[in-house]
Amino acid sequence: MKKKFLLGVAALILSFSMIGCSSQGSNSKEDKSLESIKQKGEFVVGLDDTFAPMGFRDEKGEIVGMDIDLAKEVAKRMGVKAVFKPVEWDGIIMSLNNGDIDLIWNGLSITEKRKEQINYSNSYLVDRQAIMVKKDSSVKTKKDLKDKVVALQMGSTSEDAVQKEPELLKSFKELKKYGNYAEALMDLQIGRVEAVVIDEIVGRYYMTKKPGVYTVLDDSLEEQPMGVGFRKADGSFKDEVNKILDEMKADGTAKKISEKWFGKDLIKK
Repeated sequence: MKKKFLLGVAALILSFSMIGCSSQGSNSKEDKSLESIKQKGEFVVGLDDTFAPMGFRDEKGEIVGMDIDLAKEVAKRMGVKAVFKPVEWDGIIMSLNNGDIDLIWNGLSITEKRKEQINYSNSYLVDRQAIMVKKDSSVKTKKDLKDKVVALQMGSTSEDAVQKEPELLKSFKELKKYGNYAEALMDLQIGRVEAVVIDEIVGRYYMTKKPGVYTVLDDSLEEQPMGVGFRKADGSFKDEVNKILDEMKADGTAKKISEKWFGKDLIKK
């Protein structure tokens, strides 16, 4: 009798324990990221505010750009506000995962290394890692970078692309890393460096600002798709952004934004 009673109590305790574990597991997996954004009434976009034309400051100090326009339109359709927060690019993923920002939207290339730390939206643009030189440079191909001083932005996918070509990297006289592309291109113009590995969309934008100063080589490193970066737990928020971006592609809004900044439609269908 006592044995049966104790067994019954044990079974009862076990059943409550399993219910509790199940409940906790369910709560821990519940994704309220979209609900949280809507309750907050805004999402905070982390960006490098010198990354023209994706996100940068104009002559009035306002943050503008291709990705800025896309993010504002997505926020509008979501019924919230997009807030833009400049962050050091080298630590932007840490800022995202620490909760300082809600997403990264700033010409963010999709890489396997980054996928280990964050999730991405569907790709909306494809870029290539280009080699930018002065118009009168003797550098015409990647091979011509031998014994040259080459620059790139620290923590960028340009740095990743160079690391993937170790023989090319070894051929450089020096690899200089800058906090942003603007500083690297300034040094290219005055001759402190002889080439800059850069996102092509950025390079071509700067070429329009200083006609006749720079050129982009036909020879390049690698092509990379771009997406919006999210915390791994924020699935519902990511899905909503994907849905709205698809709507913007379908109704031509994304095309108009691309044409505004690049003069052509570069949106990936």
